[in-house]
Amino acid sequence: MNESLHETLGIEVDYRESRSPMLPALRECADFHVTVARLPLGDYRVDGRFLFERKTLTDLVAAIKDSRLFRQALKLSATTMRPAIILEGTGRELVGNGMSWEAIQGALVTVSLFCGVPLLRTRKPEETVRTVLFAARQGRTFASGALPRRGCRPRGKRARQLYILQGFPGIGPERAHRLLERFGSVEAIARATAEDLRSVEGIGERIAGALRWSVEEPRCNYRLG
Repeated sequence: MNESLHETLGIEVDYRESRSPMLPALRECADFHVTVARLPLGDYRVDGRFLFERKTLTDLVAAIKDSRLFRQALKLSATTMRPAIILEGTGRELVGNGMSWEAIQGALVTVSLFCGVPLLRTRKPEETVRTVLFAARQGRTFASGALPRRGCRPRGKRARQLYILQGFPGIGPERAHRLLERFGSVEAIARATAEDLRSVEGIGERIAGALRWSVEEPRCNYRLG
């Protein structure tokens, strides 16, 4: 096995995670060199290759309710690193959360399929640490050419934005370029009304409606009381 896989891996922990059980679990892992810093995006930056956002299942429900999840996913998808969202916890934490499973599932489909951000599942902080470690080691293995690389990953922010937009219904390369020229960012496009979307050449009522359907959270399914 490549000796570099046994070297200590650098991990930066966002200062807002300093009180979470992850920090002591990471410090107990001899494979990581841990520093706490203010990260502009994500909770954990690992080996300069990966950016992880960690959410307990309770955090996930809160992020769906206030629409933070989708905004975070769009920002993660635009990073030059490999992003992922780690969902930590067990199904018991979702009992009595005031949200239907269909609403949760719909949000996760949007994040994974339309934003292109992988979702990883763990049950507890120690398992999250092992998952992050495994991903970092696999990253070094890929970088060394020991494993085949499949597909392509767009380079540069604009290329990544265009790639994200083409994941939405009816949006091909030309419409993606026009939308980005009109609104300036994927986040602005996601916030645009159907009427604003129709102002772009090639975006009719059907495509505008499909795009709004893809990004809107199904709030009618939430049981908040």
